[in-house]
Formats: sequence, structure tokens, C-alpha cells
Amino acid sequence: MVAFIQIGFLDLLDIFLVALLIYEIYRLIRGSVAINLFIGIASIYFVWKLVVALKMELLSEILGAFIGVGFIALLIVFQPEIRQFLLFLGSPAFLESMPKRIRFLFGKINHAENPLDIDKIIMAVRHLSDSKTGALIVIAKKHDLRQVADTGEKFTSDISSDLIETLFFKNSPLHDGAVLIRDNKIIAARCILPVTRSKRIDVSSGLRHRAAVGITEQTDALALIVSEETGKISYSKKGVIINSVAAHQVRTFLEKEFDS
Repeated sequence: MVAFIQIGFLDLLDIFLVALLIYEIYRLIRGSVAINLFIGIASIYFVWKLVVALKMELLSEILGAFIGVGFIALLIVFQPEIRQFLLFLGSPAFLESMPKRIRFLFGKINHAENPLDIDKIIMAVRHLSDSKTGALIVIAKKHDLRQVADTGEKFTSDISSDLIETLFFKNSPLHDGAVLIRDNKIIAARCILPVTRSKRIDVSSGLRHRAAVGITEQTDALALIVSEETGKISYSKKGVIINSVAAHQVRTFLEKEFDS
């Protein structure tokens, strides 16, 4: 009697997880040159599996050796995409998608020790907007953003509206890049942020707006942006940017985020 293939729960789970992994890889490399390399390597892999199933020993040995070396090459070629995928695993969007039983393990990491001085930040943002001075302010939450701080000029200062305005003054040597705030302290200026690769961002958006989306995609930080061209205020959270908001709307946003 012919025995049919037995498919159990673990088999279905295995198929689902593999499909999910392939989809996430495709989503990360979609629209880039890497997609062609991925398709080529995947094709060779499936041909190798077919050859092994047909017991063609010589060809399977050759393809098996190629796959072994190709795996190392894969890590080198897809280094940016692999890095982006690993960053996604630690992003707030991924953590919030996890069950609460697991998510609570990450809930007590790096909470701010001091309440955020929102009034001084809002005052600075309002003055920067009125004078059409470009600005990018990043406010850390649970992630300490140490690597971001290392890209700029590090110092420690109490939050001051005058200091923030001075840092972004056009003739200031620190006006380029982002100012980083953590634990109610200004800890760095002229920081370099990762720029988003998302195609959902308006093509007319400048580098500040793309950098704000980039840092909030990869961390749980918040970003405030003032446009140098228009003076309009925007803010970003979890990779989503809200444009053309008033100062009082930014205040409401920060108060909600920091439970003031």
C-alpha cells in the first residue's frame, strides 16, 4: 500500500517561517541590484537540491562546493541588506509586534532618568521656525543612541532654547547634522544619521527629513525637523513623518510620548 506524505503541525510551521523569511528578504532588497544576485543564488540552490534528490553525485559535489563558498560571498555582497534586517529585528516596530509575554523583557531598558524639558525644546523649535533656520533634533527614549552620538561632537549640557538655536545658527561650525538629546541633556551635536531608503517619502523631502525617518525607523527615538526653505515644523516617529505642524502640536506629541 502506497503511503502518503505525512504533514504535521511542525511541517506547516516550517513552511510558514521559510515563506516569511523569503518575503522579508525580498522586501529589503526589492528595487536594488541585489535582487538579481539573490534570484541567481536561489536558482543555483534549488538546482543543487534537485541534483541531490536525483543522486547525480558528481554534479551535486560541484554545486555543493559552489554553495559552500557562495554562502561567504553572500554575506559580503548582502552586507548592507543583512545589517538592515538585523536592525529591523531590534526596531520598536518589530518589538511591538511580539507577544506581550516576550515584549515586557525589553520594557525596562534605558528609561530616561529625568523628565524631558519640553518647554525649552518647543521654544527653540518655534524660534528656529520663525527665522527659517534648518534644524534636526533627535530625542532618545529607550535606545541610548551611543553610536549616533559617536558620529558627532559629544558634550553634556542642560537643555536650553538659546543653546539649541546657537547650535543650528548658520555660521555655527556645529549647525550641520543633528542635535541629540538623551535623559533631558544635550549630549551631542553635528551627528550623522542613517538616511531612509523608503520610497514612501515624498521626493521633494530634503536630507533632514529623510535622516529623521531613517533614525526613527531603526530606533525608538523621536525626531523634530525645521525646514530651512519654508520654516515649517515636522516630527517623525517609527519611520513615519508628520509634516507642517504647529508648535503646540509638537508639544502635545512630546507630552504624550513622555507622559508629561
